[in-house]
Amino acid sequence: MQIITISRQTASGGEEIAKELSNRLGLQLIDRQYVLENWLPEVADEHQLHMLEQSSKFYTKILNPDAKKNEQISFADYIAQKLKGKSETTDLLILGLGSQIIFENNPYALHFKIVASEEYRCQQLKKNYGLHHDEAARELELADRKHRRYVWRIHNQDWEKTTLYHLTLNRDGLNLEDSLSVIMNIADLKKENPQALINNKEVTEKTVENKSQRNFGHESEKEFAKILDMHHIEWEYEPSEFPLEWDPEGNVIMAFRPDFYLCEHDTYVELTTMKQKYTTEKNKKVRLLQELYPHIKIKIVYKKDFEQLAEKFDLNGSEK
Repeated sequence: MQIITISRQTASGGEEIAKELSNRLGLQLIDRQYVLENWLPEVADEHQLHMLEQSSKFYTKILNPDAKKNEQISFADYIAQKLKGKSETTDLLILGLGSQIIFENNPYALHFKIVASEEYRCQQLKKNYGLHHDEAARELELADRKHRRYVWRIHNQDWEKTTLYHLTLNRDGLNLEDSLSVIMNIADLKKENPQALINNKEVTEKTVENKSQRNFGHESEKEFAKILDMHHIEWEYEPSEFPLEWDPEGNVIMAFRPDFYLCEHDTYVELTTMKQKYTTEKNKKVRLLQELYPHIKIKIVYKKDFEQLAEKFDLNGSEK
């Protein structure tokens, strides 16, 4: 048995690597188009197929709503079942589809991610589609966000998490042959010592349990989390801290840890339901964060906004 999964940034050359690698190693290539043309028509009607082409969220829909509750599965579950079944009889190279997570506990699976700098990828889009640099950069931003959103919605994992992969390959300075050589050498070594990349079932179960029992810093944060859960918005509580000021020796003397991170929206949220003097201090920190980390998206929820949300959802908000 041999399974290779390849995740890739748009215009990094991942598709080219996958096709050539499947030919050289004799692996069946399965990608999104293959699934749409060969597997999903078995369980989806014309409208559903259209929606599956357009929306990653639709993969979470139940494909057999008339079945017993314990027999119902989503389109994403169906794809995972088909991939696992296929892998029992056929050596596979899977492009995308969250396969690095589907097979994370399989000792015969190798997981690669293909990346490249924005400049490299913009040049590829310019060469292949005639896009100007700004147009190409925008296309890359949207495509990367789409990849990340799919993996999060379906598998509750961050697509950019480095530990999901045995190797992340940077195409800057590596041509096709170089890239193939690296991957094939690792594939040969892996055959001698099959071992799962990760076995995190217990860790995942513990994380889910702990999240429901979270100790928030303030009651308003707990109530805000309830609102997010009501809307099925995936969130993390205070996951990142951003240094804002340093002393002459380089020691951090001011940092900022936003309250929530909305995973699908790639946006941080800071609650400020406190007195005005503390709100001013938080506003200052948010401005500094935006100056130092312009790529980070952050929103402030003020006291009035929170009280309106709390009233709408019949929650008891209080000052923070």
